[in-house]
Amino acid sequence: MRKSIVSPSAATATPISDLWRDLERIARVEISSEDPLFPIEHALGKKETTGWRAAGTGPQLIRLHFDEPLNIKRLRLHFVDKAAERSQEFAVYAGAGTEVNEVVRQQWSFSPYGSTEEIEDYTVNLSGITTLEVRIDPDRSHDPEQSQAYASLQSLKIA
Repeated sequence: MRKSIVSPSAATATPISDLWRDLERIARVEISSEDPLFPIEHALGKKETTGWRAAGTGPQLIRLHFDEPLNIKRLRLHFVDKAAERSQEFAVYAGAGTEVNEVVRQQWSFSPYGSTEEIEDYTVNLSGITTLEVRIDPDRSHDPEQSQAYASLQSLKIA
């Protein structure tokens, strides 16, 4: 057996907060709508904020165009709704240019009396990504034309 003793500082790993990419610096964003009090920058930054919220009800789109192709190993999405009871679905698409493929799709039921936060953390293996889309349908239980739910995103992080 080969053995060595290392100092505690050498044994500590890089904190995950240091691994997240600076989306505000490396990407251009397109959104289907935005509440001026909850701009998309609030969901894409490295600091905890109030997040993004759509200006209107119904399905919404967030599309990131990266300045250079990325290899993405991890996706983390955080949604919060403490007021409404609703079933939401989101899907993440990734690819090069306008050619994107579905990476993940998830449904979640929010309830002000129980499940008010959804955190999805995915290990992925995406190479050469220039476009990442998040499509959010904030109210799967209703007709999108009659929905009163607003899409929101507390944070989106990639590593």
